[in-house]
Amino acid sequence: MDFKSDIQIAQEANPLPINQVVKALNISDEYVENYGRYKAKIDYNILEQYDDKKNGKLILVTAITPTPAGEGKTTTTVGLGDSLRAMGKRSIIALREPSLGPVFGIKGGAAGGGYAQVIPMEDINLHFTGDIHAVTTANNLIAAMLDNHIHQGNSLDIDSRRIAWKRCLDMNDRQLRFVVDGLGGRTNGTPREDGFDISVASEIMAILCLSNDLDDLKAKVARIVVAYNFRGKPVTVGDLKGQGAVAVLLKDALKPNLVQTLEHTPAFIHGGPFANIAHGCNSIMATKIALKLGDYVVTEAGFGADLGAEKFFDIKCRFSGLRPDAVVLVATVRALKLHGDVPKAELQKENVSALEKGIENLLKHIENITKVFGLPAVVAINRFPTDTGAELEYIIKKCGELNVPAVLSEVWGKGSEGGIALAEEVLRAIEEGKNHFQFAYEDSLSIREKIQMIATKIYGAGGVDYIGRVEKQIDELEALGFGGLPVCMAKTQYSLSDDPGKLARPRGFRISVRNIKVSAGAGFIVAITGEIMTMPGLPKVPAAESIDVDRAGNISGLF
Repeated sequence: MDFKSDIQIAQEANPLPINQVVKALNISDEYVENYGRYKAKIDYNILEQYDDKKNGKLILVTAITPTPAGEGKTTTTVGLGDSLRAMGKRSIIALREPSLGPVFGIKGGAAGGGYAQVIPMEDINLHFTGDIHAVTTANNLIAAMLDNHIHQGNSLDIDSRRIAWKRCLDMNDRQLRFVVDGLGGRTNGTPREDGFDISVASEIMAILCLSNDLDDLKAKVARIVVAYNFRGKPVTVGDLKGQGAVAVLLKDALKPNLVQTLEHTPAFIHGGPFANIAHGCNSIMATKIALKLGDYVVTEAGFGADLGAEKFFDIKCRFSGLRPDAVVLVATVRALKLHGDVPKAELQKENVSALEKGIENLLKHIENITKVFGLPAVVAINRFPTDTGAELEYIIKKCGELNVPAVLSEVWGKGSEGGIALAEEVLRAIEEGKNHFQFAYEDSLSIREKIQMIATKIYGAGGVDYIGRVEKQIDELEALGFGGLPVCMAKTQYSLSDDPGKLARPRGFRISVRNIKVSAGAGFIVAITGEIMTMPGLPKVPAAESIDVDRAGNISGLF
């Protein structure tokens, strides 16, 4: 059987004009800004209208540790939202915006797949409404103001050897990780070491996603630490008087984007921090608006539950006051067999013995969700045609031993029809109310204690090692008053450990922290572990080689 590609399915869809989607949500015209026929921005001031309205139920979709075999987290998120709507529920989906880095790199697009997609798929995966470009420009304005301040006399006494702010670009480009700039003589700036991060790793992106309104965003931007002076004291964007100009660049980007699924379920897509190097969740603003407009909101957090879900709970929920009502954990037979050391070329063959090893990864994530965070969980087995009855039964049985239901999901091939059983189980979990949500650590703990709690409780590590100057960096940050902030771990997505080669459920390993920095504006400490890079590189054969557009403007190669 010939399967249609994701982009073929998306291009054959018949989307509703976005004004019809807006009308179905009862949004007043004054809060709507159209971006063509099928996209709109919704003014966050709409929240004032719904101040007294009770929130809908919040469902978080996360996944096992990702593998090259694929898990289908976004596809499941979209499909679950469609299935709830097909059952007569007022459902809304809330997702992150894709970065151009992965789109042209190795991961590809991030709009779902098969018959569970958000559309217009090409727009969403490319420039969309320009939010990430606005983040890039705002980030680089701060960099320009910082270097200009030094060039114009440096009245803030900035130590150019201790500049903490990098430029950024929304593309995977390893060549820019470390650069020397300001060359060419006195009129061209001050020579110094510099570097680029990918835009979605910028603190500006984190602030965009964690702000409650424009004034809140402006205050957060003012607190960003960009450098340290010769006395070791932080220099902020507020010291550079740059927060107003940055807010001007971000005022439209702060408004959530509204689109739809193939089945016309409303979908907010807003903000795009990576979960391996940032906090991995869509904006608080989009989630809050969705919760006021819908009875059920299905959202996702990036990569595996040890990254995106942990940060959703310990950072996004901590700052927003939001509390999830249920968690869906996505897994595939193929991915679990890969965690059981089966080569990718042999994943289509039945191998229950490999599942016995690989399923330990799934079980660890279940334990984290149910025991560490105290939330009801449902496992969604994203079904592939090569999955056998024995393999599926084994996964269902093992999840059942932890009192967690495992349900087959076939939304990729069947759309909402393929997710009804999953939706019914999620509704049951919410109705049973076995929700005892708690954070993984308390604010009052020290930075070291918070890192230790995440490493041991969430990852299953035996301990933490601090490389080079990291312990001194921690002491300095605590002395400056940043010790009470939550921690955002930058770690490989491919393992529960910080070594991407350790699959399934490694034990007895240690986490190596090689750098610590404060994102004072966003409100968290970033702990960089292992070999994680804040500027990814392209693979040997980047997806960009297969992407094209014909004379009529039809795009191909985006999956």
